[in-house]
Amino acid sequence: MKITSAEFVISNTDIEKCPPPKYPEYAFIGRSNVGKSSLINMLCNKKALAKTSATPGKTQLINHFVVNAKTEPWYIVDLPGYGYAKAPKKLASKWMNFSKHYLRSRRNLMCVMVLLDSRHTVQKADQEFMEWLGENRVPFTMVFTKLDKLSSSDVTKNITSYKKKMLNKWESLPKSFNTSSETGHGRDFVLDFIDETNKLFEEPEY
Repeated sequence: MKITSAEFVISNTDIEKCPPPKYPEYAFIGRSNVGKSSLINMLCNKKALAKTSATPGKTQLINHFVVNAKTEPWYIVDLPGYGYAKAPKKLASKWMNFSKHYLRSRRNLMCVMVLLDSRHTVQKADQEFMEWLGENRVPFTMVFTKLDKLSSSDVTKNITSYKKKMLNKWESLPKSFNTSSETGHGRDFVLDFIDETNKLFEEPEY
């Protein structure tokens, strides 16, 4: 897929204020500091599209971006990260509550891209969130990030171990992608997946 444009649309915490669900939509979410904004910017080839920060917990709203608006439009949605220990529990709970409401209710949501740090083993917050998606029948893929921080052998070792541990609870695993925002690794694979999934989209009836 060729990206010709990517623009910010709106930020809010109310699903009723999201753009009309007339285009296919992909939500990006993961633990804080997983590199979510950097990955979105890499996919869209636009460095300043999603705001990046050295401080975890920067994203606190449902952020919509429209891609290829004049040709074959689709939405990227940047959701607040989870598992951020320094955020007040009440605030972190608020973020997760409106994110989950969005994920359960958004009719044009094609897939959730769950970002996972390739440097770490299975994290409790990731595991619990993916189990919640499975229980609520929300389709998702696993997107491993920060591959440039490891050697190729360590990448293979870590991700193989990650998937093996997950299979202790899952009968089968969803599709996964290996990515690096620094090198652009995995960009074409993710965009090709979105391109193919877009073909399955049917605009919801109002």
